[in-house]
Amino acid sequence: MAAKKKPLKARQAAQGDPRFDRVVEAFATEPKVSRGGRKGFGAGALKVNGKIFAMMSSKGEFVVKLPKARVDQLVDGAQGRRFDSGQGRLMREWLVVNVAKKAWVELAREAYKFVKRRA
Repeated sequence: MAAKKKPLKARQAAQGDPRFDRVVEAFATEPKVSRGGRKGFGAGALKVNGKIFAMMSSKGEFVVKLPKARVDQLVDGAQGRRFDSGQGRLMREWLVVNVAKKAWVELAREAYKFVKRRA
């Protein structure tokens, strides 16, 4: 009997999300950017100086860290929603992006600049 194929979400979690590859590649030459390797929150995330700025959530959603005012603006413009890490509390500086993938790199660059200034 042939083994059942894992669902897409499980395959993405096991090998990284291919939709995130373009974002990762955009930061490949940045000297202080690393890729998180631990399990749980931020696994596989992009970090600057050890702080997460962009990631794929466990639900397969692209998430970035931006200033609260910018998150408010994007939420008001229906380009995303506030992120809940599973603790039942919306995070004011984290955005689940719901715009086209081509905008992901641009939003990740915004997040990188924001987090880099704070790290």
